[in-house]
Amino acid sequence: GESLDLAFVQACQRRNFSSVMPSFPFDDKKRYVVRDFSSIRQQTSRGGLRCVARALLRLPATQRCTKFDVGKFNERRIIYTTELFVNGSQSIENFSGVRDIHVGLDLGAPALTRIHAPLDGSIWRFGYNPKDGDYGHVIITAHHFEPENISFWILYGHLDASSVSFKRIGDPVRAGDPIARCGRPHENGGWPSHLHLQLSLIEPQDHDLPGVVNQIDLPRALRDFPDPRLIV
Repeated sequence: GESLDLAFVQACQRRNFSSVMPSFPFDDKKRYVVRDFSSIRQQTSRGGLRCVARALLRLPATQRCTKFDVGKFNERRIIYTTELFVNGSQSIENFSGVRDIHVGLDLGAPALTRIHAPLDGSIWRFGYNPKDGDYGHVIITAHHFEPENISFWILYGHLDASSVSFKRIGDPVRAGDPIARCGRPHENGGWPSHLHLQLSLIEPQDHDLPGVVNQIDLPRALRDFPDPRLIV
C-alpha cells in the first residue's frame, strides 16, 4: 500500500485549512521576505545570524526591512551554534547527532502576534523548553483525518508565556481558534519573534520534537515530519 507520508499529503490536498496566522500577508509577497539561513553572506547582510537578528530587534520599526518573514523547510542552516545543536549526544525522539537542517516552517511576525488552529483537534502537550536556542514555550495539538484514518500532530514553538497558561491536555481546539501568540526572545529560546510550525506523523512523547536534524537522519525526518506548507 501507499506510504503514510504520501497518504497524508493527499489527505491535506483534499482539504481547506484555516489560516494559522491570519495577520501574515501571505497573498502580498512585497510585505514579507523569504529568508536564506544557509550562508554567512546572506545572513550578515539580512540579519539572520542570531547576534545580528537580536540587534535588529532594537532598531525602530521604520529601519527594519519588513515585519514579516518566512524561514524555509528542509534547509541546512549556519545559525545553530548552541550546545543544544552541536552536542551530538543529545537525542530527541531518537534523532541525535550534530543538527543543522531545519524541518519546520518559520513564520516571522511581531511579538504577541496571534496564532490560530488551522483545523479541529485537541491539546496534546504543552510546556517550556528552557535551553538556549530551544523552543521556549511550546504547544502540540493532536488531529485525526477521517475517512483516511491518519493521526498527526502540530507543534507550535517559540511562544509567549501566556500561550501555555490555563491549557489542559485534552482541551478541544476548533479551526480558526486563537491558541497562542509569538514570544519575545527572553521566553522563546532567545530568537527573534517567530512561530516554528512543525507537522509530525509520529506521536510526541513530550512537549518537544526535533525541529532540526542531521544529514544522516534527514530521510527519516522528511517522512516523519511533512512540509508544513501543506496546511498553511
